[in-house]
Amino acid sequence: MIDKKWIGHELAATTMVLERGRLCAFARAIGETDPLYTDLTAARDAGHADLLVPPTFLFGAELDAGTVDRMLADLDIPIARILHGEQSFTYHQPVCAGETVTVKSRIDDIFDKKGGALEFLVKTSEVRNDNDELVAELRTVLVVRN
Repeated sequence: MIDKKWIGHELAATTMVLERGRLCAFARAIGETDPLYTDLTAARDAGHADLLVPPTFLFGAELDAGTVDRMLADLDIPIARILHGEQSFTYHQPVCAGETVTVKSRIDDIFDKKGGALEFLVKTSEVRNDNDELVAELRTVLVVRN
């Protein structure tokens, strides 16, 4: 069982520079067809400073930095036992290539179902830009099979 003492634990902040080529490659990999994510001219013509960040891209910031791996190790959760149960995004303003964002996350809840056969870890994240403006909020639910 995951120790509930971890509820409220804040993970190390992750900072990521949003590089245009990587965003464009990600958009193509997920099959995004809106040119605002892949065509600089179209993005600028629409009033954006650069390519828009694809909606699910920010989820990967903590994965790239190893923050999620450290969290799983700290909580003694083997990766082979987890399922990605849920992911949601709330955007407060557009995020573009060339910006630097910082992701700060915390464990908001840990609970179980089916007599402990399934445990759920709820992690929420705030994403802020260089001006410390809240640009997005993320919610992740991991399911641990026991």
